[in-house]
Amino acid sequence: MSGGHLQIVVCAAGPAADVTQLINTAQKHSWTTAVTATPNGIDFIDVPAIEELTGAPARSSYRQAPGDRRSLPAADALVIAPATYNSINKIALGLADNYAMTSVAELIGRQVPTVIVPFVNAALAARSPFRHAVASLRDEGIHVLLGPEDGWEPHPPGSGKDRQCAFPWTTAFEAATQLANADRSATSGHG
Repeated sequence: MSGGHLQIVVCAAGPAADVTQLINTAQKHSWTTAVTATPNGIDFIDVPAIEELTGAPARSSYRQAPGDRRSLPAADALVIAPATYNSINKIALGLADNYAMTSVAELIGRQVPTVIVPFVNAALAARSPFRHAVASLRDEGIHVLLGPEDGWEPHPPGSGKDRQCAFPWTTAFEAATQLANADRSATSGHG
């Protein structure tokens, strides 16, 4: 699929600083993008650079002024990356305690094709709540980019900074476009 709108949600993890890689990849394929950050994630990104690149405000809080847009733009795909241990557990439970999580819950509820790319260490990934969250999200039809089949694994504790440069931004975009293509085919009756 060429073109569409990609909604991006970033959480508070090191790779968030490089989200422009995902934006640039999407734009090369004629996609528009917008970025929402968790309350802590906003500190990890270059808001002015992202807003200039996307032409849209980078949001991390609810509408503040009467003229601000009230609703989410129509999204063809959603990428949540990097997704932290905490955010993955919240998403699986349907918790919407901030603007980013409310946006995610609504987009998933709208059945927008969704890709989540965890950035967690192996100790956190071994926890039962995380394993259950990933399984629950996958059962809901969400593509969680994690495991040998996706070429993306949790990193050893304390090695996140070293692993940041290998974050699979392009793979996340490719997975999102595949899901969006399948969704468009199914809704147009060509599937």
